[in-house]
Amino acid sequence: MKKAILGKKVGMTQIFDKEGKAIPVTAISVGSNVVMQKKTLEKDGYNSIKVGFEDIKERKLTKPVRGQFEVVKLATKRYVRELRLENIESFEIGQEIKADIFTEGDRVDISGVSKGKGTAGVIKRFNAHRGPMKHGSKFHRSPGSMGSSSSPSKTFKGKMLPGRMGNENTTVQNIEVVKVDAEKNYILVRGGVPGIRGSLVMIKDTVKA
Repeated sequence: MKKAILGKKVGMTQIFDKEGKAIPVTAISVGSNVVMQKKTLEKDGYNSIKVGFEDIKERKLTKPVRGQFEVVKLATKRYVRELRLENIESFEIGQEIKADIFTEGDRVDISGVSKGKGTAGVIKRFNAHRGPMKHGSKFHRSPGSMGSSSSPSKTFKGKMLPGRMGNENTTVQNIEVVKVDAEKNYILVRGGVPGIRGSLVMIKDTVKA
């Protein structure tokens, strides 16, 4: 990918286009992404830059994490991530990556951790059909048959069963960047993105362009 940045989901709102139509958007605060390290193909086997995002007090970090910032003499950050970019030559250690790396009309993929919904049944978790709801039925919202009697005498992997729902790494693809506020470091994208308000997201070039 050529462009990527870390941000924090602020929430959803709506804006209006020139024709007066409402556009649902998610506001993402990208703050200041600082380049901490450059990894090259010759030295590390791949090209990437290590980026720190969101200021945090030094005492709240462990000693190994603090050491990463002390080596390059940069202010401590809450989140540290690697961005595998093609053009790492255009970045320098200590450089800030801001919202204007993207422009209106760009198509992006946004990754984050989806909302955790706890333990859920098969109807909520997999949109399964329910059984008859009339009196006498003993099959309403159950998972259904587990397998075939004596053969193969097992439950196949992937069977829809109750379990934990959400709280997984998720990516929404080919989302439009509606507006970029370079002064306040905000990016508005069309529609929803994974995660709760205040959660970390990564915005990157779409793979479907």
